[in-house]
Amino acid sequence: MGSQTMAMNGSAYMEAVRNRRTIHNLGKDTGVSEERVTALVKETVLHSPSEFNAQHARVVILFGEQHDKLWDLIRGILREKLSAESIPRQMHRMDMFLGGMGTVLFYRDEHVVERLKEKYPQYLADIPVWAEQSSGMLQVMVWTALEAEGLGASLQHYNPHIDDRVRQEWAIPADWKLVAQMPFGKPMQEPREKAIVPADDRVIVFK
Repeated sequence: MGSQTMAMNGSAYMEAVRNRRTIHNLGKDTGVSEERVTALVKETVLHSPSEFNAQHARVVILFGEQHDKLWDLIRGILREKLSAESIPRQMHRMDMFLGGMGTVLFYRDEHVVERLKEKYPQYLADIPVWAEQSSGMLQVMVWTALEAEGLGASLQHYNPHIDDRVRQEWAIPADWKLVAQMPFGKPMQEPREKAIVPADDRVIVFK
């Protein structure tokens, strides 16, 4: 019975992995509660791996007006920084993100990373790399969990341009470094077709 349950869970997980795609065009009417999303993100943060079990991942979830405020803020910052010909395309993208249910902001507590460097000086050059890898794993895990709930999402990187303004607006601790932004919501588009290099060309097996 236990093995059957594991097989079913593994199958469902792999289906979510296959279906996880970049969705820019988002809607708010998801049928998934804010409480459910929050619980999923919290559970994922608890069980995401990190080097030396450092647990330096930090996450901010913005719903409703706070989500809208974020993308309006980013829109304003981009207008200040982009060339005139680039603005229309980016504003269209802002509109799609703004249409979503919420945004997950991924942070890393740099104070924790610095303590690791002090504790393990022999890995001084490696620890920042491992910290980035750990953050990437958390992002994919959250993205896949959202997909499993029927939500669309994408991974965005408007940092470092928005870091200071976001920190001020939401009183983010100074030691938290913004890594990525993930707007999510009801998928309002089908994912684009993408070319996939066969696994046999990328995986080597020795027996």
